[in-house]
Amino acid sequence: MALRPQNQWKTLDKDLGRIDRLEEATHFVSRPLVAPGIALAFVVLAGVGAALFFGAQPNALVVIAAATIGAYMALNIGANDVANNMGPAVGANALTLGGALLIAAVFESAGALIAGGDVVKTISSGIVSPDAFAQDITFIWAMMAALLAAALWLNLATWLGAPVSTTHSIVGGVVGAGIAAAGIDTVNWLVVGRIALSWIISPVLGGVIAALFLAFIKARIMYVDDKIAAARRWVPVLIGIMAGAFAAYLALKGLSKVVKIDFASALTIGASLGLVFWMISVPLIRRQSEGMENRKKSLRKLFSVPLVISAALLSFAHGANDVANAVGPLAAIVHAVREGDAGAANVALPLWVMLIGAGGISFGLVLFGPKLIRMVGSEITKLNPMRAYCVALSAALTVIVASWLGLPVSSTHIAVGAVFGVGFFREWHAERRAKALGLIKGKVVPPEERKRRKLVRRSHLLAVAAAWVITVPASALLSALVFSVLRAAS
Repeated sequence: MALRPQNQWKTLDKDLGRIDRLEEATHFVSRPLVAPGIALAFVVLAGVGAALFFGAQPNALVVIAAATIGAYMALNIGANDVANNMGPAVGANALTLGGALLIAAVFESAGALIAGGDVVKTISSGIVSPDAFAQDITFIWAMMAALLAAALWLNLATWLGAPVSTTHSIVGGVVGAGIAAAGIDTVNWLVVGRIALSWIISPVLGGVIAALFLAFIKARIMYVDDKIAAARRWVPVLIGIMAGAFAAYLALKGLSKVVKIDFASALTIGASLGLVFWMISVPLIRRQSEGMENRKKSLRKLFSVPLVISAALLSFAHGANDVANAVGPLAAIVHAVREGDAGAANVALPLWVMLIGAGGISFGLVLFGPKLIRMVGSEITKLNPMRAYCVALSAALTVIVASWLGLPVSSTHIAVGAVFGVGFFREWHAERRAKALGLIKGKVVPPEERKRRKLVRRSHLLAVAAAWVITVPASALLSALVFSVLRAAS
């Protein structure tokens, strides 16, 4: 019996509803696959580009394989390491997540391409001497194993939500492959020991400097009677310090790749630009602060723009410096295959190799970076523009102080250590004020109230510390295993 027209429409509506729900379910299931799909396309494109640029030369397949692994490593650097530069600005609401991703992608790429030319020496020959390898192909397998192991470890750390040092990851990879290939004596343990020192030096220096600046801001600006007048006096000074610090920082970590700059010259450049920006900032801050209410919330607006600029400059310097972690081993492999000389002192850096590093960092940041950006920016401790500004300023000053003392540091450890330093200072300051107010009012701060004022998540502290400690051993072990497989397969 034929259905009535009304029943037919009801049946059709039900069918269309089922189709809509099926399409929604399909979109929901496929959404997590978009980012890995784009990443896979970039890795394949890097391999194709290597095939085109390298040409039909002997061992071209080795270079193509190395290029794909280098692209994978660059993606993981963008996903993990760049979050440390942008996380505080996002957590302080000075930048949206989309704005942070855009600024970081542009400035990371610019730093890698403009100032990242002389970046391969330590990675390709400073940790393990190429002369220790019996054959060039053994050196090539070692570099390839180091790249792949470091990338795998970074991928795992990003998935777990742990910000780790990409420099330490690739160092561990080179050490593990070098030991597996040529024995323990081939490793330059003095270089490795200096790098290991940064596990302690970087976060402690970053945390102390950030806490000191936050203490200054609280004492001189936030907790005075006339906050706006204090801000007009001290915010330009802080902006001048920031400008000078970043000028010196970029001269040491970025411009020195293009023009030879010693430490004294970098400080002179920093001091000069710092004075100029202080003079420019005085009338600008005065104009911006006109009509503001005399309360702490008003001060956040005065720090937001400098915070965004500092985040962009950090990204530029990071791109110039840390691109070596992706392209250093790749450049060494290309040189060894093309020249047949793994032990060369100067390794040329082709433009297409640098493009893989710069592009991979940007793609990795946009596709997989938001998770770590949120963690660093808001899950360790609550940040506002003043606190995040202290974190960014600490990153630049810590590198300068470490360079002056001749100490190795990690940009990842500095930034995360600065966030923890700010958080622990907030705890101490809150406890101190509570005790002072309690004494004034004749009250005692109860233990449960002290516990409530724990402003740093201890679980993140333990997880991050554990990830830092095991990064070099884990990547070294992975690299040794990968190298053994590659050597056996060849």
